[in-house]
Amino acid sequence: MKKPIEIGENKFTYKKDALDFYKRILNSYEFGETLNPTDFENVYGLIEIHPEKEKKIGSGIQYFRIGKAKFNTKSFEIVRKDGSSEFLSYTKQINKPKDHFSKFRIACRQAIQEDLINVKQKYFEIKAKKSKVKCQESGEYLAYEELNVDHRQPNTFSVIVDRFIEIKNLNIKEIELLQIEGGPNEIADEKLKAEFREYHKEKANLRLVKRELNLSRAHQGRLGKTIKDLTIE
Repeated sequence: MKKPIEIGENKFTYKKDALDFYKRILNSYEFGETLNPTDFENVYGLIEIHPEKEKKIGSGIQYFRIGKAKFNTKSFEIVRKDGSSEFLSYTKQINKPKDHFSKFRIACRQAIQEDLINVKQKYFEIKAKKSKVKCQESGEYLAYEELNVDHRQPNTFSVIVDRFIEIKNLNIKEIELLQIEGGPNEIADEKLKAEFREYHKEKANLRLVKRELNLSRAHQGRLGKTIKDLTIE
């Protein structure tokens, strides 16, 4: 069975389906218009799979709008909190093959999924009031599905993966990855997988934040660990 293309919360059977989906979003706005919250989430899914995700986010994404690219064509435009902006090509993101780092990062994230779920569930068990907890950024009371486990800067997930590769002196082109029943990449070497889980446990400072706020954390970039941070036990 063909593995679906996953972008954010969306799954597409074929590349054409994904391309048509983003084309419809793009063409539903006029030049200069800002994307609504739902389309913001859809377009942010493209950022999530970008090999330079942290660079694209930069100081924090404030919003996406429809920009005017070459030959007066429409393009998604990232607008950051510091006022900088750049175009984001959905066609390049969907059509390009994943590089070795992207594949390894997906496998690393898969290795810690159970840990992240446990952190989130424990926080709800301790803090929930009427099945909701406070977003650790906005203070809003939100339901389970409205919150993400966020890696707080400076130890973003990509940074943790980068440092792990450096410390272990890994050649990621030689690391064997598995796909079980068409699922995400997984690290075949159980010892290496366990070592990454331990390294991530040591380095990650986690928060439960509203999904939309997961992108705008520039003010945290120089902060150390705080009492509000969640950790993996």
